[in-house]
Amino acid sequence: MKIIYSFNKTGFEADYWTREIAAASSGAFTFVPFNHGEFLDLRFYLRAQLLDNAYYEQHPYLLRLYDELKRRIRSIGADVLLVDTGQPYHPEFLRTLDVYKVLRTTDGPMTAYDRDFAYVHAFDHVLYHSPAYSRDMGMEEKLYYVGARRADFWPLALFDAMHETSKTEETILAHQRDIDVIFVGGMYPNKMGLLARVKKAFGKHFVMRGLTNWRRNLYFNARFGFPGWVRPIRFEDYVPLYQRSKIGINIHNRGKYTVGSYRLFDLPGNGVMQISDGDEYLSSFYDVPAEIETYSSPDDLIDKIKHYVANDAARDRIALAGFQRVKREHRFAISAVRAAGLIARGMKQPAARDRVAATRDSRNGALSPDHEPASVSARSASTP
Repeated sequence: MKIIYSFNKTGFEADYWTREIAAASSGAFTFVPFNHGEFLDLRFYLRAQLLDNAYYEQHPYLLRLYDELKRRIRSIGADVLLVDTGQPYHPEFLRTLDVYKVLRTTDGPMTAYDRDFAYVHAFDHVLYHSPAYSRDMGMEEKLYYVGARRADFWPLALFDAMHETSKTEETILAHQRDIDVIFVGGMYPNKMGLLARVKKAFGKHFVMRGLTNWRRNLYFNARFGFPGWVRPIRFEDYVPLYQRSKIGINIHNRGKYTVGSYRLFDLPGNGVMQISDGDEYLSSFYDVPAEIETYSSPDDLIDKIKHYVANDAARDRIALAGFQRVKREHRFAISAVRAAGLIARGMKQPAARDRVAATRDSRNGALSPDHEPASVSARSASTP
């Protein structure tokens, strides 16, 4: 089975995505990396309506991308098109491709109506990165509700470029870690209040780095009482910074409903003990609290940070267990094999939508008898 893995990355990320996607190939399947970000700027297709506008206007760079994709499908005899990060293919174009089409969603409910739900009808299969969606339903049920033919849980993963692959269980915690608590990520308004609370509680012992700019920094400090200036970080600097850190906190834009970021895997992959939001959904990724700790409020988070900073043995035990789990199940090379298995199974059962009940019992919220929960699907797919 030959899978064209289409993605949108630049610079350092583009290099390691290309390298590691190709390296994930095996005798049973071949991944062919295809960086569609090289053809068209993301601003032309970041939202579904923008892509529709570009397609209507027959944007020359969009057409060049489509011609190149068709050429590659023919030249390698591709069986599958897997699209990840920044979906640039208009449904009317996808309709002309004689391959099994798979959409990988990664952004969650905050952008799903802009980037995902408008396209699910045009794909044979949707792989979603988190089982969470909203108070009313999970992501799998939502995808079937908006018209997905087939949907399976496929979490994000740890790329080899985002950790030191030579580290073992014996060496991952052996060196000095001089940062008590760290957060690396986007400085979005939904996260700022909690980050400010933690910064004021721990001062210089809490290090923040992120995808930010001077405007966001001004807002952060003016709105929350000058908790500190957040410096940007290059992707190349993630691993050295994580290797200096004892505890990493994970904050998602909508809390448990957006759990599942790359940070969820990068932290334990570098031996950092993780405290994350996510509540009941965290168990889809880790054994809680053996491999990861969770929090329910700002005060709970601060109390747990204090506890684990002061208790080296308990902190190291969780950090090591999380590291072992990531190395065993959540490295990209392993995750790619799981995706290929899900796709192969999906190709044999293209009418899955007709067999799966997408609604819950109106009286007690139970899943209908013929519905296979996402957690069961994920376990089945990962069983040798």
